[in-house]
Amino acid sequence: MPAVFLKDRALLSVGGADAQSFLQNLITTDIISLAPDEARPGALLTPQGKILFDFMVWQDGDGYLIETDAGQREGLAKRLTMYRLRAAVTLAPLADNGITVCWGEDTDRVGGARDSRFAKAGVALSRRAGKHGDDAPSLYESLRIRHGIVTSGLDFALQDAFPHDVLMDLNDGLSFKKGCYVGQEVVSRMQHRGTARRRVVTVSAATALPPAGTEITAAGKLAGTLGSVEGGNGLAIVRIDRAGAAMAEGTPLLAGQTPVSLALPPWSGLVFPTSADEASA
Repeated sequence: MPAVFLKDRALLSVGGADAQSFLQNLITTDIISLAPDEARPGALLTPQGKILFDFMVWQDGDGYLIETDAGQREGLAKRLTMYRLRAAVTLAPLADNGITVCWGEDTDRVGGARDSRFAKAGVALSRRAGKHGDDAPSLYESLRIRHGIVTSGLDFALQDAFPHDVLMDLNDGLSFKKGCYVGQEVVSRMQHRGTARRRVVTVSAATALPPAGTEITAAGKLAGTLGSVEGGNGLAIVRIDRAGAAMAEGTPLLAGQTPVSLALPPWSGLVFPTSADEASA
């Protein structure tokens, strides 16, 4: 059972009598239906519906823990404080930075919160505070890439992506059943109109892929941009209508000058449109 310490992750504790309602009315995640041992992805959006901060969230006693990139935690805490007003909510960073992820058959034995994103892909992976392992971080990166699970900074820029772009509508990170939250009207409109065109794909090549940030093109037209890369495998967020049309027509897809193949994560249930008419259906 691999156990990988992610030193660049940090935790923010959210407690108090109003913690649940505070988060429920603010972030994309449905906090009320969150199981005691479950970690779900979530985001705090801009009013325009783009991801301002992304994170994982799980229960911690009567409160919650928010796991985010260490570089985001201070900014996230400040933004949440702006919304707190008179609510009975406490916000406190945990002293120990870093979390450990474990996956495999013995995950139940080590405890922690089950990551719903990996669960969708059939992988039992837990997340818990502190350092509890010394396996190579590349093991986790390879697992993440293989299953189409993105992270901000590596795969997309904050304030540049909608939740649908990073599959939050499919991995329990985005609720369409609870009440209003910041940016909710925009993402609900995208959902009901079916206008989401940018999606996460896995990228593969016969040779090593070029670095993150390399454009993916079809017949010279931009389809997307490479994110995380591990050898000949990687992640990208692409226009699936453009990529699907190119594949249907037999037009090569290139990352820089490297021929690549694209696939939508099987757990997502998504398929590539094969024509402009299908993409707009």
